[in-house]
Amino acid sequence: MPENPKSKRRYQRIPTPKGLWVAWQYNNSQDVSRVRDLNVGGLFIATPTAPPEGAILQILLSVPEGEIKSQAVVRNVTPGEGVGVEFKDLPPQDADRLERLVTRLLRAIPDEPS
Repeated sequence: MPENPKSKRRYQRIPTPKGLWVAWQYNNSQDVSRVRDLNVGGLFIATPTAPPEGAILQILLSVPEGEIKSQAVVRNVTPGEGVGVEFKDLPPQDADRLERLVTRLLRAIPDEPS
């Protein structure tokens, strides 16, 4: 039986508010898409026009914590839904902003009843 790629995930996915968007560029095309979920390792971009697996994107998140700019590599494509990307070469100040964003989003998730 093939191994489930989700079992290899290093970080918990955090659902994002509907107002979180990412500007991204691949080759000569640019787009702005909703971020479905994210974590400190990457994010899922909701887009019907998905670049291929292995593609390198330039991404920009503008959030209250500040701008987060990074290269990202497409790790998986879900046709008609979007792409999961992994951050690459995230500058230290942007990694710090991302960590603060993740912390804020985790605080906003309601606790599950016991």
